[in-house]
Amino acid sequence: MSTPPAQITAKPVDPAKYAGYSCTQLIDELGSIAKRERAYVEAQDRRVKASNVQAMVINVGQGDGSDAEGLAQVRGEREAVRNTMISKQCGK
Repeated sequence: MSTPPAQITAKPVDPAKYAGYSCTQLIDELGSIAKRERAYVEAQDRRVKASNVQAMVINVGQGDGSDAEGLAQVRGEREAVRNTMISKQCGK
């Protein structure tokens, strides 16, 4: 069966990836990540629904695909950007 989006946890991403970003760039990146996350959540929701239907019909559901992996990645990136923003004291 496929994992619901709310149960997919962040994949670790090193905040050093964003060390060279300015606060403005970090805010922009956070917005870009949010859009990608929404797309992955919607795709994973569709996969979960299709898996549930498949499980009812043939008693076997789909596993997680690349959307679940992508969602975990963008959630990790979001955390890394937020941690970088905190360390740079963005917004203060």
